[in-house]
Amino acid sequence: MSKKPMSKAAASRIQSATAKSNSGAVPKGSFAARAQSKANKFNSNRPLNGPSTTGEKSGTKRGNNSPKSK
Repeated sequence: MSKKPMSKAAASRIQSATAKSNSGAVPKGSFAARAQSKANKFNSNRPLNGPSTTGEKSGTKRGNNSPKSK
């Protein structure tokens, strides 16, 4: 099975169905809430592992540092 990214349209359908069955509420931590979060993260305009957005140098745990020379 291949993993496909969550689209905003799919997340919206899931959230709508959950809200209809819960009197208009989407419980925190529910599958619908997690799906919406994933869709928002995937569809953001920011690069996944881009440069620092804080203006500071990249830290050691950012994953975009060049390998250390021997």
